[in-house]
Amino acid sequence: MSSLLLMTLLLSCSGMSSTARWLEEAAPKEEYPHPAVPELPKPEPPPHPKVPELPKPEVPEHPVVPELPKPEVPEHPAVPELPEHPVVPELPKLEMPEHPAVSELPKPKVPEHPIVPELPKLEAPHYPAVPEHPAVPEGAEARGAKARAAAAAQG
Repeated sequence: MSSLLLMTLLLSCSGMSSTARWLEEAAPKEEYPHPAVPELPKPEPPPHPKVPELPKPEVPEHPVVPELPKPEVPEHPAVPELPEHPVVPELPKLEMPEHPAVSELPKPKVPEHPIVPELPKLEAPHYPAVPEHPAVPEGAEARGAKARAAAAAQG
């Protein structure tokens, strides 16, 4: 079902594109001249009506507020003098015990590597010599190809 839809879509797209190309490449038709349209006069808007000035509203004056007396603030109480801090006695410096002397550890004795005897050198096996390819005379390749073609046709 979907393949049918895709095929229809593909055909319609290709048909549309070829039609569009044909319309683009076609020569334009001669058109009749447009009749002259008389220009309409611009309408003049009516003048704005004159608005009379509005009278200023009378605003009553603000009543005068009497000045309030400044309240008396009580003085801050005097801060009593604090006694001096007592002198803190210095603590005696702690004596750290000396580290005990550590004797040097003896070096471990490493055993010597055993001497490995040398192995005898192995000889590479002898391979037989490959014979050279015999020279093919000119034209023999073509005759061989014809013979193979004839054998294939018979068989």
